[in-house]
Amino acid sequence: MMAVAAAQKNREMFAIKKSYSIENGYPARRRSLVDDARFEALVVKQTKQSALDEARQRSNDCPAAEDGDVAVEVVEQIPAQEEQEPAVQEIAAEEPQSPAFEELQSEPEPEPDTPEQLPDARQASDDAELTEEEMLLATAAAESAEAAQAVQHAALVLRLRDGVGALARILKTIENFKGTVTHVETRAAKGAGARADALVRVDISRQQLLLLLRALRQSAALASVALLADTHVSIKDPWFPRHASELDNCNHLMTKYEPELDMNHPGFADKVYRERRKMIADIAFAFKHGDPIPTIEYSPAETATWRVVFNNTVDLLPKYACAEYRRVFGMLQEANIFTPDRIPQLEEMSSFLNRHTGFRLRPAAGLLTARDFLASLAFRIFQSTQYVRHTSSPHHTPEPDCIHEMIGHMPLLADPKFAQFSQEIGLASLGASDAEIEKLSTVYWFTVEFGLCKEKGNLKAYGAGLLSSTRELLHAVSDKPEHRPFEPALTAIQPYQDQEVQPIYYVAESFEDAKDKFRRWVSTGMSRPFEVRFNPHTQRIEVLDSVERLESCVSQINLEVLHLNNALAKLRTSFA
Repeated sequence: MMAVAAAQKNREMFAIKKSYSIENGYPARRRSLVDDARFEALVVKQTKQSALDEARQRSNDCPAAEDGDVAVEVVEQIPAQEEQEPAVQEIAAEEPQSPAFEELQSEPEPEPDTPEQLPDARQASDDAELTEEEMLLATAAAESAEAAQAVQHAALVLRLRDGVGALARILKTIENFKGTVTHVETRAAKGAGARADALVRVDISRQQLLLLLRALRQSAALASVALLADTHVSIKDPWFPRHASELDNCNHLMTKYEPELDMNHPGFADKVYRERRKMIADIAFAFKHGDPIPTIEYSPAETATWRVVFNNTVDLLPKYACAEYRRVFGMLQEANIFTPDRIPQLEEMSSFLNRHTGFRLRPAAGLLTARDFLASLAFRIFQSTQYVRHTSSPHHTPEPDCIHEMIGHMPLLADPKFAQFSQEIGLASLGASDAEIEKLSTVYWFTVEFGLCKEKGNLKAYGAGLLSSTRELLHAVSDKPEHRPFEPALTAIQPYQDQEVQPIYYVAESFEDAKDKFRRWVSTGMSRPFEVRFNPHTQRIEVLDSVERLESCVSQINLEVLHLNNALAKLRTSFA
């Protein structure tokens, strides 16, 4: 498990230790979630490739150990048609075939020109061609002498050119490397180049495992050797936050579209505004899970900007906002959180949301990476900015600000149906590929930001980008743009633009209809080989990738169903 933890640490590096600022090549005017998702995919690919190339170069510079040379000779001497030893036959016959074995053999090779298309040691004759798993393992082993000797629970898939006759000697080779075989199973090979496939689980030190893999790859008896997952945790799973506290690692800005970096920003020439923005951003960067949300003392000028937008929204919402938005907006007014003369603080808004839907807020310094922002939604946490747009541009902001967050997003995050829809987008993003993050970001763009729904035959807005922008709202509900029914598979690939108002909007029949369509699309259109759920009691994401975890989840659900049935029975009795 120590090797797995180290591997996950490296995955975390790939996931979050990146900079998307202009000085690193990010175009200044690109500021939307979708474009940022595309840029993120490119940076991840380049970062991963560089790390792999460096590890392989180090491996080329390191000679194989003597044990490895001896083991190679043992494997090479295996007779082509040697009979399988009885002990091996017995293991293979008695053990049921591992689901992991089936999954690996049926997994297609990645298409060319994708981020996953990296040099593959399974197809290389050079023993220094490390796979990504081995690179992570080697990095973990290099941390210290203790780390190198830590036991790794490994799974090897061996493709035997001449059948299972070679397996006995291969097991002996594993023993020579001080490995303990815990499970063996074989079957007829799928695909050309081998007569049999074998899955071998082994407990072995990290250092010896790396030497063993190098030795096995030099054997003519094997068509390929693949290092699989740990028995319980896959080191190939992408890193993503499993607990709300890990969102401290998910606060990296996708773009530094800030006043001092872009001369087109309304605050570019305003030194006081720029200093104010930096001060508020630093507060957000210093925030950690569990801290109270800092209070921002807003200036009279900032409050005046809020007042202009707030009063304008009050005038327009009866006609153009959806019923759910209008209902919660009224609740916020009754709670004295929404008033024209005071900008709400994140802490009071977070408490309000938490009471109604379980959503909470945490401060953000600006527009986050698409992956980081969507991951936060999985925990029912919304990352919100605290700075205010420039006073010279009250009706438009080139980036998210607290007026957009408060007036646009907050009312619907307090609606149970919309809160559930937002969380499901977040859950779908955990472990998704870069291409899928782009699609999810596009769905988010056309729903949560610019979504329309039907209400008694009329178009109503529920997107935050519409409800916090008078110009865009009036355009969206007019007959100028094209209105299409919301279908996630089509919405996810729709090109968009963020410089002007949208030419196309997607219309949902209702939030419930949007949720149902989204769930069906995620269940069939995402490549993630596991399912996840959020446990509200522990604030943790649970990966449902084993029978035991599924049984535990089903047990909890059955208990809830029992309580519901009891409540239903009592209601029927009271009305009898």
